[in-house]
Amino acid sequence: MTASKFTTRLFWTAEVLLLTGTVAAAAWLSHPAEWHPLALVVLLLAMAFGGEWFTVETSGGILSASLGVMALAMGLLGPSPAMACGMAAIGLQTALRRRPLRTWLNNLVAFGVAAFAGGLVVRAAAGDVAGVHRQHLAQSIVFGLIMLGALIVLLAINYALFALELHLRDGRSFRRLLDELFLPLLSGELAVAAIATILVLAYRSVGVPVLLAAIPVLLIFRHLTVALLRSEDRAEQLKARSINLVGLQLGVLRTLVRALGKRDETSGRHAAAVAAYAKALAIDLGCSEEEQDIIHASGLLHEIGKFTWPDRVLHAEVIEPEDLALVKNHPQEGAILVGALDGYGPVADVILYQRERVDGGGYPAGLIGKEIPLGSRILAICSTYDTITAPDGYRSPMTPGEAVEELRRGASNGQFSPELVESFVALLEREGPTFAQDADFENEFEFERRVQDMAEPRSTDPTSRSSRPSRQRPAGSRVRH
Repeated sequence: MTASKFTTRLFWTAEVLLLTGTVAAAAWLSHPAEWHPLALVVLLLAMAFGGEWFTVETSGGILSASLGVMALAMGLLGPSPAMACGMAAIGLQTALRRRPLRTWLNNLVAFGVAAFAGGLVVRAAAGDVAGVHRQHLAQSIVFGLIMLGALIVLLAINYALFALELHLRDGRSFRRLLDELFLPLLSGELAVAAIATILVLAYRSVGVPVLLAAIPVLLIFRHLTVALLRSEDRAEQLKARSINLVGLQLGVLRTLVRALGKRDETSGRHAAAVAAYAKALAIDLGCSEEEQDIIHASGLLHEIGKFTWPDRVLHAEVIEPEDLALVKNHPQEGAILVGALDGYGPVADVILYQRERVDGGGYPAGLIGKEIPLGSRILAICSTYDTITAPDGYRSPMTPGEAVEELRRGASNGQFSPELVESFVALLEREGPTFAQDADFENEFEFERRVQDMAEPRSTDPTSRSSRPSRQRPAGSRVRH
């Protein structure tokens, strides 16, 4: 919520008073030595006015050379020249960009007050800096630390004054402004601050020539910064497009599951429960996080192939002989749908072989024992258990005890892996016989997180996790107007 007109005008009045008071304090505390040598003063003012040539605009704001100029003035002259350089730099930028009067006022306050305050910190900690030249190494180190501390104070005051104006104007929170405006440029500003501190120390030994030599260095720094920022912008645009594409692909699968849920109300809950059971079992078996991810995603999507079934098959308690081929084909249909999603090939494999039997009597490939992917063997057990114990099925549910006996019979007759059945039974005894039965599909699916993770750049290493489904959780100056 934006501030009222009264609050805004009160803030403007406070800014005018603050700027006036700072200028008066600067005039009162200033002394002639701060403005000598004249050549240095002229050079710094020229750099302040020429700062527009070193300015780098980013998506988050503006990184300019004004911070470096203010730092040089703070360390070589004093607080009053530092304020003059800061106001000169931002005044020219504001004029060239034809900003409104309120922006003029805020910019002059934010730069003038911040630069003057930073200069006062240097004076209070190190005394008058004007005219100081060669120092011992220990003195130079201490002075460099004082400079960095003063620059942090400058940045904090600059941000606070600028953020307050934006908060009143646009209603944006200070935390949001910190994340959007301060932190993205902080590393660049600290780099400028470090360079300026080094130049101050070098000037004390060499004199004005070192500052003249720094100009091409700053131009090179600007060129490299622009190239880096453009590269980052392209990367952000590419990631945004990737997110849109992945969101579309993954959204199609989610929509199919939702549509299946409209036709069969049990499917969404069943998918979530199977995924939760399967992942818990995978964790117990010591599977890697990547394997857990694959198994969990397979559980969520294992019945998506049923979307192709007509209602007479989807709701049938007994499958007619002429429909058996359609029923047996649903793992392949599901695998085709899921396999079309980039990075979900391993998930498609698990779904494809979920109807295999360890004795080789399953379909579609008749795999035997450990030829069947571990995820498929886990999925078969968890899906069967939830189907026969769930209260929302078409048949009367079995008790957990009866269901466990059914799984063991399946293990003894070659349907399931005996060791996996016993591991699952031990899991149920520890966690509860229906601990995943009320799982929610949307919570398990975590659509937004999956989209973000899948949009990350792929690794060229084929064994890298980034080529597989995303990880699951176990159950300068500130921006100017």
